[in-house]
Amino acid sequence: MAELHPPKKRKHGVQNAFVIDRPVVLVGMMGVGKTSIGKRLAARLGTPFVDADEEIEKAAGLSITEIFAKFGEEYFRDGERRVIARLIEGEPKVIATGGGAFVNDDTRALILERATSIWLNADVQVLADRVSRRSHRPLLKGKDPVTVLTELGKVRNPLYATANLHIRSDTSPHVRTVENILKALAA
Repeated sequence: MAELHPPKKRKHGVQNAFVIDRPVVLVGMMGVGKTSIGKRLAARLGTPFVDADEEIEKAAGLSITEIFAKFGEEYFRDGERRVIARLIEGEPKVIATGGGAFVNDDTRALILERATSIWLNADVQVLADRVSRRSHRPLLKGKDPVTVLTELGKVRNPLYATANLHIRSDTSPHVRTVENILKALAA
């Protein structure tokens, strides 16, 4: 698990509240807020933030929707695993993963071994409300979000539960969730 150390002076004389010694990887269902919370958490930790989905799109030169359509989910998951392995290397950072990343056995083992994993968990209705605002999620195309998220949760939640830390994400501002993460990391 990541250890928090006393604050240190960083670039430009800015002092951080915490310093982590390994990557922090956010896992959980689509719509739980991994990217939004991850950016805020990274800012508080004074570390870089990386969105694994954005890095996959850069590496492939295609959107995730296009990768799914052209090559299928298995191909996407293999590329996702390789990108996450690369992101875990180097200086500690906050990494937001796609909702299915932690479901892959190899990706999950890599994250559990070399990073601190944090499961952001939310009620299905909260997730459905959030994902309904955007149309870029391949697993939801033409389907009822509540039904899909409920079914995905049956498979994924037991796997997410193997993460090092469990944090609730609800309708409160994301800064509150970040505070809860920082408390859990410091414990």
